[in-house]
Amino acid sequence: MCFRKQGDFRGEGTVPMGSNSKSSIRPARILTALATAFVTALPLAVATTPAQAAPAAADVVPRIDLRVLVITDGGDTTDAIASELRSQGIPYTTVNLSASGRPVINEAFLSDTVDGRPRAKFQGVVMSNDNPFGSADSPELAALKTYETTYKIPQVDAYTYARPDVGLRTPDEGGYAGVLDGFATRTTDAGKTGPFGYLKGAVPFEDADPKVSESYGYIAQPVANPPAGATFTTYLDAAVPGGPARGSLIGEYAHDGRRELVVTFAQNRYQQQFRLLARGIVDWLTQGVHLGQSRNYFSVQVDDIFAPDSRWDTKNNCTPGDFDCPPGVPDTAQIRMTEADAAYAAQWQRDRGYQLDLVYNAGSGEEWKAEHGGVDALADRLLADKSAYRWVNHTYTHPFLGCVQDTSTVPWRCAKDWFGQTRWVSRSEITAEIEKNHAWGVAKGLDVDASELVTGEHSGLKSTPQQPQDNPNLAPALTATGVKWLASDNSRESAQRQAGPALTVPRYPMNVFYNAATAAEETDEYNWIYTSKADGGSGICETDPNSTCLPAPLPTSTGYTSYIVPLEARTALGHALANDPRPHYIHQSNLAEDRIAYPVLDKVLADYRGFFAADTPVVNQRHRDIGREMQQRAAWQKALDAGSVTAYRIGDTVTITSPAGVAAAATMPDGTRTQLPNGTVDFGTRYAGRVSEWATAQSPGAAITLKLPTTA
Repeated sequence: MCFRKQGDFRGEGTVPMGSNSKSSIRPARILTALATAFVTALPLAVATTPAQAAPAAADVVPRIDLRVLVITDGGDTTDAIASELRSQGIPYTTVNLSASGRPVINEAFLSDTVDGRPRAKFQGVVMSNDNPFGSADSPELAALKTYETTYKIPQVDAYTYARPDVGLRTPDEGGYAGVLDGFATRTTDAGKTGPFGYLKGAVPFEDADPKVSESYGYIAQPVANPPAGATFTTYLDAAVPGGPARGSLIGEYAHDGRRELVVTFAQNRYQQQFRLLARGIVDWLTQGVHLGQSRNYFSVQVDDIFAPDSRWDTKNNCTPGDFDCPPGVPDTAQIRMTEADAAYAAQWQRDRGYQLDLVYNAGSGEEWKAEHGGVDALADRLLADKSAYRWVNHTYTHPFLGCVQDTSTVPWRCAKDWFGQTRWVSRSEITAEIEKNHAWGVAKGLDVDASELVTGEHSGLKSTPQQPQDNPNLAPALTATGVKWLASDNSRESAQRQAGPALTVPRYPMNVFYNAATAAEETDEYNWIYTSKADGGSGICETDPNSTCLPAPLPTSTGYTSYIVPLEARTALGHALANDPRPHYIHQSNLAEDRIAYPVLDKVLADYRGFFAADTPVVNQRHRDIGREMQQRAAWQKALDAGSVTAYRIGDTVTITSPAGVAAAATMPDGTRTQLPNGTVDFGTRYAGRVSEWATAQSPGAAITLKLPTTA
């Protein structure tokens, strides 16, 4: 039995890296400034201004709204921090200094009075550098300084030059200025006990492409004689090249009643070092009290369990049975796990402390069994270990559930009836495939949930260019079978959407191909997709705007281990570090023969566990929980965008109000408690040194009241 997998091989961010890859974006704006004596563009003196009016009375505790102010010049580094705020669900206001008609940053913009109580409208400030206004006597800079002093508001300098104004010596005083690609930076003891305590220590700077300068910055030491009362605490440091000294890359400069987080290197939202540090930057900025929440997610679903998969033909560069081979090309031997492969999978899970989701086709397994003398050792082994896995319905025999396919052409097209209308797979066929597979799983005692479904090839959902709309029979079949969480292909549709009664769960296709079971097959197909026609490839990489071509074909004997595994692991880890719950998917063929999926999974898990402390484990959710997480996030973000969320802190009390039916995401210090009418209860689940949860009010429209620990 052959299985067609159009679209399965190419996922978001899973292309060979080149000069135009996201990971190799260079902060050209900042480097250009550096080339023109950047130090002169940043003033070396700070103007003093009259103090802003203090709160009405010394004993009146001000209200601090849980919102961040982002002041940007349009550069990558402030964009990176803003993207992290949005990812977590933290409300923020952006002021682009180059935009016409932007608001003026003054006392009225920053603060006011509510019910007789002074209010700070922002809990933290992010600026592109320590003075993006261009003048030391800027009234806007003066207003910010007064505001931060009055309300104890922290400020992040997203990327600034190292110099005494930010508590550092200049790089020519025993420091370094230059490219940081490949540098081995680390969090200091202060960083580990402070905002970066979720990391073990190492924060390597990426060097994704040796031909591209990806990061630039300054390693500098604190000034020897700071102003009276000023201190500089380094959180992230690196060795100064050519000597034993180490210098700061991220540190806190406390002075004049203000606190600045001084970052002296450029970064963008896609780089691994930013993804590792982003949580700590936000935690420092918000003092660990903010709306939204973040986890590091990594779930892997294995499709086609019990079913065989077609095999790539390395001579003809196509897959027989996948409608892409010319007539006359003989079938290749199909790929199917063995009993030994199943035993290995169960042991691998135990050894790694990690659980896979098995996405199964029972009918295909029954067909195999009937064709092989009524014996199926693979199924027997998997069922014997059934409690070790989570199971997801993949339909009984893996048919294509969209339009009826006309395979007389390459690529295939939707068949038409006599009236020229698209022919669709019927509701009864779809319903039967879902129901029979679920019933088989229940009878075998599998941990299967009727609300979860992955159709073969994500069929039934629209698939351009052949099928630009969902099968109209899909929605009623999902209603009849109780499906609420339907898998979709993230490389086609990255956003969750409604499909009849169900919401989609976009999945990342890993570049470990469904039709490859050996490293040589995987590399051969990879070369075909990602090399130019001149180099013997298909040339797809030359015409696909989302792809780049390899400089030369990979050796089939070593290319998988040396190139594909580290690239795919880095891509998957990047998703995990981006607070992205979407699952990844591979196929049972990748657990067979050479078992080529395991090196990728092992590297993702090993790299992750090498970076993070024990209190920040990878979160491995099942299908339905991922769907619910995405649903809650969408509702929360919609409420934030509509301005219908109110949240503020007064002393040790946080008050949150969200629209009825919308759960509020919040992250607080450990020890926070929820105020109930008859007492308090612990708030949230611990993660990365904080507690967080999706909180709901006791009654629709009521406020959520949280009591912070006295040390917060």
